Amino acid sequence: MASLKELKDRIASVKSTQKITKAKKMVAAAKLRRAQMAAEAARPYASEMEKVMTSLACKVSIDGNSSKLLAGTGKLETHLLVVATSDRGLCGAFNANIVKKARIEADKLIAEGHNVLFYMVGRKGIPIIKRLYPGQILKHFDTSNVKAPGYDEAKAIAADLTDLIDEGKYDVAHLFYGKFKSALVQEPTMQQIVPIAVHDGAVAESEGPGDYEPDEGEILAELLPRNLTTQIFRALLENNASEQGASMTAMDNATRNAGELIDSLTIVYNRSRQAAITTELIEIIAGAEAL
Repeated sequence: MASLKELKDRIASVKSTQKITKAKKMVAAAKLRRAQMAAEAARPYASEMEKVMTSLACKVSIDGNSSKLLAGTGKLETHLLVVATSDRGLCGAFNANIVKKARIEADKLIAEGHNVLFYMVGRKGIPIIKRLYPGQILKHFDTSNVKAPGYDEAKAIAADLTDLIDEGKYDVAHLFYGKFKSALVQEPTMQQIVPIAVHDGAVAESEGPGDYEPDEGEILAELLPRNLTTQIFRALLENNASEQGASMTAMDNATRNAGELIDSLTIVYNRSRQAAITTELIEIIAGAEAL
């Protein structure tokens, strides 16, 4: 059984930890509001941009000169999984859930006979991917030198992905991130970003030839890189809000758990102290009787 000093030191240690987790919860809560507003503000533009590009992809003629961001490489052999995680921990299962979503898709593609490569954004997903898929990380985009990845980082990632597909490094790219629902719920999300994903409903809505001013080549040359950057930017904003929400929830749980542990240790300490006092009195009484 622990001594009174050990119990006292343990209580002091847990109280110190509780102060830290409480402070981190307050910091995350302060950051969450701003991050949530930024993510929600970006959603309408990104969604409409995606719809416009899907509509254009259904209408324009695709040939050998078409941008690979629109038409792909003509193959489905190599899939690049762009996995966006945070650089910091203490945010519950936020990063693990995104990586799990990517792993499920990777295993499915591998089972179907496809090659799978990873483009990692942030540090937290790298150890698991490196252990389970050795040699399959194509590149790591470092975001540890910024407080929160933003438009500049999204633009740089988009440029990277464009160069890589032009070099024939991959055929299809999927983006994985955590979509913010609330401080308690962050939904791991997968989105095909290269080439433009076309579904049956979009084809039906876009029947008939399109008339463009200026011509479709100029429009696509401008919109395709912008769309890719926009979709990545939205994912980074969603990730930031999700990370802060998950961190706030995790620190709140840790603070409450520390409080419960302090209460339990205090009960044990008081009982042990009472037992020690009782034992000491018995010894004193016994000694007095012996005299």
